[in-house]
Amino acid sequence: MRIKTLVLGAAVAFAMTPAAMAAERGSDGHVNIIYWQAPSILNPFLSGGTKDIESASLVIEPLGRYDPNGNLVPYLAEEIPTVDNGGVSEDLKSITWKLKPGLLWSDGSPVTSADVKFTADYCMDPEGGCAQLAKFDGVDTVEIVDDLTVKVNFSEPKPNPYGPFMGGQSPIIQMAQFKNCMGAKAPECTEANFAPIGTGPFVVDEFKPNDVISMSANPNYRDPAKPAFATLTFKGGGDATAAGRAVLETGEFDYAWNLQLAPDVLAKMAEGGKGKPIAAFGSLVERLEMNLTDPSPSLDADTRSTRKAPHPFLSDINVRKALSMAIDRNLLVEIGYGQAGRPTCNLVPGPAVYASDNTDCLTQDIAGANALLDKAGWVKGADGIRAKDGVRLSILYQTSTNAVRQDFQALIKQWWGEIGVETELRNLNASVFFGGDPGSPDTFQKFYADVEMYANNFDGTDPQAYLSMYRCNNEPRPETQWQGENINRFCDPEYDKLVDELSRTSDLETRYALSKKMNEMLTKETYTIVPLVDRGRVSAHANSLGGVVLNTWDSELWNVADWYRIK
Repeated sequence: MRIKTLVLGAAVAFAMTPAAMAAERGSDGHVNIIYWQAPSILNPFLSGGTKDIESASLVIEPLGRYDPNGNLVPYLAEEIPTVDNGGVSEDLKSITWKLKPGLLWSDGSPVTSADVKFTADYCMDPEGGCAQLAKFDGVDTVEIVDDLTVKVNFSEPKPNPYGPFMGGQSPIIQMAQFKNCMGAKAPECTEANFAPIGTGPFVVDEFKPNDVISMSANPNYRDPAKPAFATLTFKGGGDATAAGRAVLETGEFDYAWNLQLAPDVLAKMAEGGKGKPIAAFGSLVERLEMNLTDPSPSLDADTRSTRKAPHPFLSDINVRKALSMAIDRNLLVEIGYGQAGRPTCNLVPGPAVYASDNTDCLTQDIAGANALLDKAGWVKGADGIRAKDGVRLSILYQTSTNAVRQDFQALIKQWWGEIGVETELRNLNASVFFGGDPGSPDTFQKFYADVEMYANNFDGTDPQAYLSMYRCNNEPRPETQWQGENINRFCDPEYDKLVDELSRTSDLETRYALSKKMNEMLTKETYTIVPLVDRGRVSAHANSLGGVVLNTWDSELWNVADWYRIK
């Protein structure tokens, strides 16, 4: 079986959510959304933070999306290109997209193939540090065929050609607005980055970074009956507890994202009767990233946390492996997620065909971790902390501020103490931690710590672009304005060869095997990533909000145009 058969059937349509009950645009008044991680920018090409990608998805859209079952569905495109309909070439070296006719940007100007090509040029600019560059892996050229048609040419056959312009992580931006924002100038275009002109159901009226976004219905949205809501407030900040209460108990908000709460806390909130939690598993993994570079503040700005300076002790695989062995993942699931979590050793936990049979980490082994460090020459001192050649195992462990994550930190610090590792805990405001500000020392991209913990996921059901993030030279660094997806600075030419092989392999069984091998290189073989929990996505919506369909394969707000007020 070859992936060409998958490409042949890629355009199977999803039964879309019930149409908005309103007879005309804006007739259902106002809707309130709360994300406890506040957006800091509305340009997903300059931030890998989920809260930035999803808030931006209300305004800017891709050519196609993934539905809740992982199927590809057209949005700005007429249809999903396949080999069968002629949109994907027989040699799998090109994909041709056709825009729907009559599409308008929110400012009333026409959407053309020039905007699509520009989007690729913008992200692929070598000085731009695009946060979604892996989506364009293998792209050779993007050419304009006519005003509504664009052709993406790949340097080699591309069995999975749906990286560029698919999903909430790869939307189309307007050339006229961003044409002077290329390369190193990209972060400087504040007006465009905070209020992009889009094709989505809403437009930005006012954006207060790390706080609140006020939006109104896009007067040029392609469906004259949508969105049902005339205005929208996107509130950011606070914590998951406050967000959950605002929907489930007080009814102040209509939708709350990512309720990362202990299961008993969530169940108690649901008794408030104002709304209901919704949950689904996808590819979201809570994990530890091990910094392979030296984050010491004594280093100059061009060297700190870059591959110019290897980490003084995390460069030792024995240390990374011991840190993983000391963790009780089953207890983390029990206290943090209950039925909405599963212990995992995989960065890619699903779909099942891509998930490695990797279970070595599921049993905590404190004794084994101590023995491993003893053998590697890390000796405990009088204070119980190990050292070797004058280097102490003293870790700065950071994450975002969240009750569940702080519980995880406390337990992991305790377990690491049992193997002779000193741990300092640091938690940062999520809006800052997941922001893309190149001037901030506190972003997860800059990684001015030894270990950091967070979760993210990938669009769709194929992990190729996700695994491609860990290519050499795809790490954040000063030359890329600290943008990049290879957060732990992993670099292995053998891994890069597998990335290239996966990108050109069409046999499905081989793709599954390659993906598993790459996953194991990052986790089981090198421990540069230490997975903890396969997290089910848990959000909540008001009983009065209709049309909501939780989607773990794309932006949660993927179908906000279909939301409506239940009378």
